[in-house]
Amino acid sequence: MLNNSVKKFGQINSIEGYSYLLLLFIAMPMKYAFGYPMAVKIAGMIHGVLFILFCLLLVVAWRDSKWSFSENIIFFVASLIPFGTFFTKSKIKAYE
Repeated sequence: MLNNSVKKFGQINSIEGYSYLLLLFIAMPMKYAFGYPMAVKIAGMIHGVLFILFCLLLVVAWRDSKWSFSENIIFFVASLIPFGTFFTKSKIKAYE
């Protein structure tokens, strides 16, 4: 049986990762190279909401799936590194 909370966490993990890349590689160049600061405001707000949701679902998935504390820290730190969340996909799939 699939662990529903881990599945939701895996989905938000990917979405949050994409929003981080959009913020870094599209919105920030639009602000600094083209003088369009609204791009960072919009993308930053979306990414911030997704990051908070990511953190909440990480705690729920950790509680439901009985991950070790070190695995939980790995998932969190990977979310702070560009492309990091994409390396944790296989680890998350193992818990689904």
